[in-house]
Amino acid sequence: MKKPGSKNGSFQGFRVVALGGGTGLSALLRGLREHVARQSDRYPTRERPIKDLAAIVTVTDDGGSSGRLRRENRMLPPGDIRNCMVALSKDEPLLSSLFQYRFRSGRGLRGHNFGNLFLAALTHVTGDFGEAVRVSSRVLAVRGRIFPSTLSNVHLVATLANGQRVRGETRISRSQVPIRKIALNPRRVQALPAAIEALRRADVIFMGPGSLYTSVIPNLLIPEIAEAVTSSKAPRVYIANLMTQPGETAHYVLSDHLRAIQEHVHGRVIDAVVANRQSISRAVARRYRAEGAEPVIVDRENVLQMKVRLITGNFVEEHGVLRHNSPRLARQVIDHYLLNRP
Repeated sequence: MKKPGSKNGSFQGFRVVALGGGTGLSALLRGLREHVARQSDRYPTRERPIKDLAAIVTVTDDGGSSGRLRRENRMLPPGDIRNCMVALSKDEPLLSSLFQYRFRSGRGLRGHNFGNLFLAALTHVTGDFGEAVRVSSRVLAVRGRIFPSTLSNVHLVATLANGQRVRGETRISRSQVPIRKIALNPRRVQALPAAIEALRRADVIFMGPGSLYTSVIPNLLIPEIAEAVTSSKAPRVYIANLMTQPGETAHYVLSDHLRAIQEHVHGRVIDAVVANRQSISRAVARRYRAEGAEPVIVDRENVLQMKVRLITGNFVEEHGVLRHNSPRLARQVIDHYLLNRP
């Protein structure tokens, strides 16, 4: 694996790419944002060692506000992109309130997020969703670059353990039958050239956290992205979810997540996994258990037998729901994969 970062005795910084979707990817980006070299910095530093941060975001969402805009305006779903923009914005508290604002009333407006409507309007003004993302990122002073994984109108199709085929991310995530395989429809779509270039130049590639079959794997189903990741000499790191998800990953241990990813990609795609070892409170565990979710068990021996490096840490943050603690997660992956490369 390549070990860049220093040249002629000076610290050069690193190029980081993160793939995923949903709230998981935005949690990682929120932590990494604080370690991106700012425009006022002459050079990257060991405290802010990231000189380029790129997020590649899945675009298969078909539910809620994003799904409505997708169907009614024939555009890509903006929700996950919006979350990433907010996470990487310099003025996150204000923009979070504005861009995450959901209209509670109004014919046609009720249920929509302001940020989704903002991206929809910019898509119509510019005529291109990718350009709308670029323009809005500049307006919001985003610390990093955000790319939809493809500009094609793609949907997820799952083959379940009973042989049934289910179409659409929302229906797949609600299924109570285990998933055997996930695919894109259409299968062969083009990735953004800028996203592929970011992957080829990456010093480290992160995948997740996020829903295994509807956020993490979909990006890797795009042939160009899969090829760029499997051929990369950079460390490829999967960041595991804190909890299993009812239906989608019920009763999955950590090695099951890794195996599912590998089974969808031709060639090795994971070098290491970052997983939580912190316990959660009994009350929260009881509530999640009632919904069919449980902490992801770290089956260390099985993971190591897959020749995947295992890194564990305390990443839980409890606020009614469980989320990754963004600062701790970012600090851990930076220490391991940027400042102290294995």
